[in-house]
Amino acid sequence: MDKKELVSAIIKCFVILIAAVACVSAVFYFWDTIKKHAGDIKDLVISEPTPEPTPEPTLEASVSEVLPSPTPDPSAPPLIDYLGEGNNLELPVNGASGYASVETELYESPEGEAIDTLEPGQGFTIQEETGDWWRVVYDGGEGWVRHKICMINLPDVIPSIVYDNSNADSSRFKSSGVELLGITGLALYQSYGYNARLDRDEFTVPVLYAMAPKICEAQQLALADGNTLIIYEAFRPLSVQNEISDTLDALAAANPAVNEGLSTPPWSIRWFIANGLSTHQQGCAIDVSLGDAASQSPKNAGDYTYMAPDSYEEYAMPTEMHELSTAAVAFKTPVQPRVADIWRGVESSETMNNSAILLRKYCTDAGLTPLSSEWWHFDDVDCLDSESGGDYFISENYSEPPEGYISEVVDSRGN
Repeated sequence: MDKKELVSAIIKCFVILIAAVACVSAVFYFWDTIKKHAGDIKDLVISEPTPEPTPEPTLEASVSEVLPSPTPDPSAPPLIDYLGEGNNLELPVNGASGYASVETELYESPEGEAIDTLEPGQGFTIQEETGDWWRVVYDGGEGWVRHKICMINLPDVIPSIVYDNSNADSSRFKSSGVELLGITGLALYQSYGYNARLDRDEFTVPVLYAMAPKICEAQQLALADGNTLIIYEAFRPLSVQNEISDTLDALAAANPAVNEGLSTPPWSIRWFIANGLSTHQQGCAIDVSLGDAASQSPKNAGDYTYMAPDSYEEYAMPTEMHELSTAAVAFKTPVQPRVADIWRGVESSETMNNSAILLRKYCTDAGLTPLSSEWWHFDDVDCLDSESGGDYFISENYSEPPEGYISEVVDSRGN
């Protein structure tokens, strides 16, 4: 190889060497870059985006959504638990609606002279209670009345009960499943409207004042077990009573199956609907069912608080409410309804289920007496001396929120 060829070979080797060094440098540069940005590349190329976790709902959030509560005012005085202070009603009588059950004299004071007369069914607002007396305000003035002969609106003093006065909305009366023409599905009288005391629409449901504490006691027994009373009717006007009775008589005469359901011995039609005066007109009867009310919380009325169901579901009972037939009887044989404890020795009917028996226990433990022909009907036989004829309608309430007042009389039954 001559000198010129040698120089050319050396130059070619040098160029190749430089190219190799450049390639190696490029490889190391790119490798270093990849290592530095590997996390970004992984996020962009390899991994799927991670979704945000869905928060699990909490019990507190669920309850607040269903039952929103106002933020308490720390400067406000604490609410009064009237029943918890040893009284026999959930709310005091002041501000409640009352009604004269008979012609009732109004006095200027408990020891004073009579100044006016209230007509049967006339309503008023109770202002206070002293002994056997209420001070009341009515259209035309104020004065004092003896509360023994007066009725009180149950929702005003036992607001935790569920009130569903079907005869003032859509009557459920049937006999052997057959509707009563002109009765079933109709409102037979009016008793529903806004109640300022409770700040809600509610039925007006009057009973004699002496009966109210017994109903309250039955409700407290039910609430303690996670249940609630459902009252379908209390006072029923006499004209409505007679209309139902006459319609049932006509239906039984025309329909043999209905007649059989009313007249199979030892029962007769008058066990299922009185023709004339009944305890509903006297103000000492309720038609009541039972419901599941496991969820309960405090509710407020004026200066007072009480426990009440958040919701309820009526239990399956022996029949539908106001099914007038032997399917609804509570006992195998008729029992004298005006004797308090005679029913205790009588066997229950085969149709009575556990729910109806539990309802009866709540009511009878509170001092009420069952009617043998209707699983839903309970009387206060201590009030059977009532002279109310029920020949009037009660549709209005005169209720006001109760203020911080406690009656001098804890037990209106005299205990």
